[in-house]
Amino acid sequence: MATKETLSATAIAEAKTKNERPAVLAGNGDYTADSIKVLGGMEAVRKRPAMYIGSTGELGLHHLVYEVVDNSVDEALAGYADKIEATIHIDNSITVVDNGRGIPVDSMEVDGEKVPAAEVVMTKLHAGGKFDTSSYKVSGGLHGVGVSVVNALSEELDLEIWRDGFTWEQTYSKGEATSKLKKAGATKKRGTKVHFLPDKSIFTATEFNFDTLAQRLRELAFLNKGLLITLTDERTTDPKTGEPKTAEFKYNGGIAEFIKHLNRGKQVLHDKPIYMEADRNGVVMEIGLQYNDGYSESVFSFANNINTVDGGSHLSGFRTALTRTINYAGQQMGLFKDVKENLTGDDVREGLVAVISVKLPQPQFEGQTKGKLNSDIAGVVTAFLNERLGAYFEQNPTVGRKIINKAIEAARAREAARKARDLTRRKGALDGGGLPGKLADCSERQPERCELFLVEGESAGGTAKQGRDRRFQAILPLKGKILNVEKARYDKMLGHEEIRAMITALGTGISKEDFDASKLRYGKVILMTDADVDGSHIRTLLLTFFFRHMQELIKRGNVFIAQPPLYSIKKGKAQQYIKDDREFVKVMVKRAAEGLIVRYGEGAAKLEGASLARFITVLKEYLDFFDKVVKRLRDERVTELLPKLDLSKRADFEGDKKTAPKKIEKLERELKKLQKERNFKSVESRFDEEHNLWEVSFVNSQGAEHVISWELASTPEYRQLLSKFKQIE
Repeated sequence: MATKETLSATAIAEAKTKNERPAVLAGNGDYTADSIKVLGGMEAVRKRPAMYIGSTGELGLHHLVYEVVDNSVDEALAGYADKIEATIHIDNSITVVDNGRGIPVDSMEVDGEKVPAAEVVMTKLHAGGKFDTSSYKVSGGLHGVGVSVVNALSEELDLEIWRDGFTWEQTYSKGEATSKLKKAGATKKRGTKVHFLPDKSIFTATEFNFDTLAQRLRELAFLNKGLLITLTDERTTDPKTGEPKTAEFKYNGGIAEFIKHLNRGKQVLHDKPIYMEADRNGVVMEIGLQYNDGYSESVFSFANNINTVDGGSHLSGFRTALTRTINYAGQQMGLFKDVKENLTGDDVREGLVAVISVKLPQPQFEGQTKGKLNSDIAGVVTAFLNERLGAYFEQNPTVGRKIINKAIEAARAREAARKARDLTRRKGALDGGGLPGKLADCSERQPERCELFLVEGESAGGTAKQGRDRRFQAILPLKGKILNVEKARYDKMLGHEEIRAMITALGTGISKEDFDASKLRYGKVILMTDADVDGSHIRTLLLTFFFRHMQELIKRGNVFIAQPPLYSIKKGKAQQYIKDDREFVKVMVKRAAEGLIVRYGEGAAKLEGASLARFITVLKEYLDFFDKVVKRLRDERVTELLPKLDLSKRADFEGDKKTAPKKIEKLERELKKLQKERNFKSVESRFDEEHNLWEVSFVNSQGAEHVISWELASTPEYRQLLSKFKQIE
């Protein structure tokens, strides 16, 4: 059993033998209304959302999901949950479900009033069970604004809690409760379910990216051994099975598996990652590292499961210890005979892939998005890594020599690159003294107004030159595919003609010593390659160059990708470019409706022109949503019934245990009429005690049961199906 301050070594050892992650438990394990502490209001969230989630663009949108998921992970860290499910719905709403303890529902006093603890958590800033160590020993949600900010920035949020044998439900809109927290029914489950739809009036980006969420959830699974995290995307279906796109993440190997994942497809210097973990003074540290034959470093740092992208004290401690330990080990092994000076941090990190994860009580971060850890634990991490890595080199001298020799080679290459850079600078190739001959420059001299297009080949360069505005648009054609800088040392990169031309044209210089983003000659650097495989490869190579050697330009927002059109529609001499499938359908429908008149039945009004185009568009949308509901129920005839019955209100499913509501009775009758035709094995209406609602189930000819309930009727696909049906009517 863990004490309030730390886990015992015995608990960690026992967890290892069972192939489990050690549970980081609260001091007394209690999680009640008394655990929730209120520190203030949340009036400013909707006015200044960027203060709380970083931005109102794609970054901030995805941050909403991370805040909700982090709460579930905290339950797992405390030892009460082992499964988290996240779902992206077709309307870009999100559902997150865990099997933790469930948010407390008992009442607490706030400003002289009794309010359910769950409502306080959802509607008050700085409210939660994470401001002391009685409920959570470690947590990513220290600031306590996470789920309340998600609530404030959502058009609608539905909360469902399974706790103490009951189901509890409450709804919210834009941070305000729109219903009372009510006991819906009895259940044997436990956990929390949060469904939210981000407010489109606040966010500039409203579509979630599956890969972005998958990357973060995969990280969390790596960082928490044995935790199962599932991500489902109902917007995309598998063409073979028709099932929604799904990814599952569970790693019993934890960070060691994370390192292998990061090094996949690379040639490693040692087969097994170096892994170490310990609990020092209440700080749980896990470090994994492995070297490959590449020339760049990939180091990821985490504090309480939060990706500290801007580093912090734990990363500083790691880097200090790594440089010091490798220099000491190299001297002890006698490998520095031909080395004039100690290896630098850059030398020892060449080809390094590492993950540093620390878990500590009451961490101090910079800002709500928590990009940098400020807690002073550098000394603890340094001492830990010095001790463990030094011992590893003593016990594994062969691996140690490989790592140290690679660092020595990096030092020699660094010196060679310095000489090559000095020589190149003397020749005037990098100091901006002479621009590349193939650069078609612009006349504007204010950098913020200028654009540089990096184009693929001389032929594309010629076309771009013809179409550009020479006042502010410059063109630099690149011959063939540039060097892959991920696999090339610095001196070799400087010897590549196309890369030298780019460096000279940009004017920023190169290398840590010489690079100066303020000297950039163009406000926008635009990568314009063909919409084919080769073009995609060239774009990737260019992005790799900027990411590895001019990352500041990406962070400043100077690097852009030109989006080539997906379709071209030509009619006579007129040519129209189409950027995506959605626009293609819109254009084709408009063209198809031109000159047509449609009548349905005798005496019916005619449809033509814009009204016909709108009708065709709505009809297509209806069929799209129809297909999505069919995939849930696996029966077209049943799906045809649902919009006709208009099951749009929760009240349509409400009734006492003995008497079903009228629409449920009608639905049951209609399904029984279909029973013989569809070969259903059974049709029945029944009362769902967990939610105190009625539902109708049918078992199809294959023996699979499908249920028509409020859960189905409240889905985005059914709502949209009903909306389009009414428009068509």
